[in-house]
Amino acid sequence: MLQNLKPNFCFLPLIISVQCLLVIVFGIDHYNRGDFPPGFVFGAGTSAYQVEGAAFEDGRTPSIWDTFAHAGFSGGANGDIACDLYHKYKNDVQLMVDIGLEAYRFSISWSRLIPGGTGPVNPKGLQFYNNYIDELISHGIQPHVTLFHSDLPQALEDEYGGWLSRKIVKDFTAYAEVCFKEFGDRVMYWTTINEANVYAIGGYDNGFTPPGRCSPPFGVNCSRGNSSTEPYMAVHNMLLAHSSAMKLYRRNYKSTQHGFVGFNIYSMWCVPYTNASADVIAAQRANEFFIGWIMNPFIFGDYPSIMKKAAGKRIPTFTKYEAKLVKGSVDFIGLNHYTTVSVKGRPSSIEKHSKDFNADMEADFSLAVLAADQYPVIPSGLYELLEYLKEAYGNLPIYIQENGQKSLRNGTLNDMPRIEYLHAYIGSILDAVRNGSNTRGYFVWSFLDGLELLGGYVPSYGLYYVDLDDKELRRYPKHSAYWYANFLKGKSSRNDAIFQAADKLPIYKS
Repeated sequence: MLQNLKPNFCFLPLIISVQCLLVIVFGIDHYNRGDFPPGFVFGAGTSAYQVEGAAFEDGRTPSIWDTFAHAGFSGGANGDIACDLYHKYKNDVQLMVDIGLEAYRFSISWSRLIPGGTGPVNPKGLQFYNNYIDELISHGIQPHVTLFHSDLPQALEDEYGGWLSRKIVKDFTAYAEVCFKEFGDRVMYWTTINEANVYAIGGYDNGFTPPGRCSPPFGVNCSRGNSSTEPYMAVHNMLLAHSSAMKLYRRNYKSTQHGFVGFNIYSMWCVPYTNASADVIAAQRANEFFIGWIMNPFIFGDYPSIMKKAAGKRIPTFTKYEAKLVKGSVDFIGLNHYTTVSVKGRPSSIEKHSKDFNADMEADFSLAVLAADQYPVIPSGLYELLEYLKEAYGNLPIYIQENGQKSLRNGTLNDMPRIEYLHAYIGSILDAVRNGSNTRGYFVWSFLDGLELLGGYVPSYGLYYVDLDDKELRRYPKHSAYWYANFLKGKSSRNDAIFQAADKLPIYKS
């Protein structure tokens, strides 16, 4: 996850203002599970490196996230042990049952399943994921699987630069086929790549995330990379790899497995700071860069014209074959959304001779740093985002694959702000669905307090607190877990008994 960094990604040539801890009342206050349409699914999520642990067991090899964490990033923490879900998955599935989760989103560790990135499948890795999926299915929990969540096998990064090389298209497709072949009889929902837009900016422009590539003056601690070109190259290859895997699935597996293949983007929503035309244009430009960068190729077969004009030859060009391959290659879009920011345009009078993704927005910026421990609660932003996607891109099926409130990981089980956040955002989704949005599912981020990409184990997102000082790594349900469980059982989202009981929950101290 990139939550500590993500709000800074509506940065660039913009002024961003966020009123920390602001709660904007929006939408209906009382609703229940039954208000959502048939087929709408509720769940929670995690990713492999953040919770699995067992980093050096049973044939798993390092990923670029291992390398990044052990180099001192991720808050100085790593996922060597994490929540040890690898050994505790049966108990964790039982916790999902206790809450009443209808679905669970998790990722597969490529380097656990295929340690060399290519070549032989690891029998123990294969058995683990088979057992994991079977455990979910046996308890009536629908698995939603992500194939890549920031953890490319280090072997492929070392061999040819990972996502910077077209070789990744073939290797990713082969990896996807192993997953389709081995798990597709039970997995109906596949997300190929998580947050391609933010992954490219963080990993290849600013250097804040794996694989930590950047070039001065755009990144920090830059020792390798080219911020002007590499973010565009990485996204281009991710789009081609996804589309190749989708083509394979539709040709070889769709008719028998009847599954769905989608793609995930990070979707912070940018709104004008004022009604001034400069602010309106700046917000539109920001959304076009962040969202259109991914959505336009899938719907129209090419990047937004505003991006092509800004980046020029630095952004790759789709061949006719590639454009045809990419266009229409998604069954659904996964959205990771946490908050909304307001944007104020401030055009620069200085011509920049070197540019990156940020500078391609053609303006200077200043940023009100998000230092608060929690996200501003602005559910209207999610509603507007869903409306935008409906109107601009043809109302594709959408799954909200990550949405949640962060807090400090201090053992507090009373997480009332998280409940207020979830209540507000789920209500905004119901409003959007009632207005015609094709949103079909919602996943709380996250199921457990796991390793966060930049903050390590300091920030908390989980419905369950994990005691890292306990050798058993025991899990403790937070108040939000009880609230979500009651909601999923059909009780009102504003159940007074749940809200009034907040002060009665204990604070766990290790």
